[in-house]
Parts: sequence; structure tokens; C-alpha cells
Amino acid sequence: MPPLTAREVYQPLRDAALDLRPLKRVGEQPETGLVRVDIEGWRLTLDVDGGHLRHCLHCQSPDGRVFDGGQRYGTDPVSLLSTWELAQVERLLAAG
Repeated sequence: MPPLTAREVYQPLRDAALDLRPLKRVGEQPETGLVRVDIEGWRLTLDVDGGHLRHCLHCQSPDGRVFDGGQRYGTDPVSLLSTWELAQVERLLAAG
């Protein structure tokens, strides 16, 4: 299976920002600054610093494909979010 692209991972984040898909925190948070979320079967590990979303470190799609933020040279899905979308996702993460 081909790995996920940054644009594919961006889409569920964007949909959550637009309230088209629910964003839910899952499980115990592994360590300070890392937040695991589920967006309709998309499992993401996000790097959050002081309430600000910095990076998507890992994502697994419902079909099992993977995005590993550190492995691929290219764009981080978070950088594709508009300023407004980013603020909305940060609001959802803060709401918990």
C-alpha cells in the first residue's frame, strides 16, 4: 500500500475544523505535547505545544495506510491548514 500524502491527512483535519467530522481524543496521552485523536477512523498523533498545534507526527487511515511525518521529505499536513482552520482544530483539541 502506498503511504498517505500530506494532502490526504490534511483533509480530515480540515473537515474537523469545518465541523463536518467529529474530532475525539483517544486513550491516555502518551507524553506531554503529544495528543492522539480519532477523526472517523483516522488515527492521528499530533504535536501540541502550549495549546498550539505544531505538527502531525503520525496518521493511520481507516484503510490501514500510514503517514509518518518524520520519514517523508515534504509538507506537514498541519502547514496546509489555513489560519482559521488551524485555530478551529486548536479549539477542538483544547475542548478535549
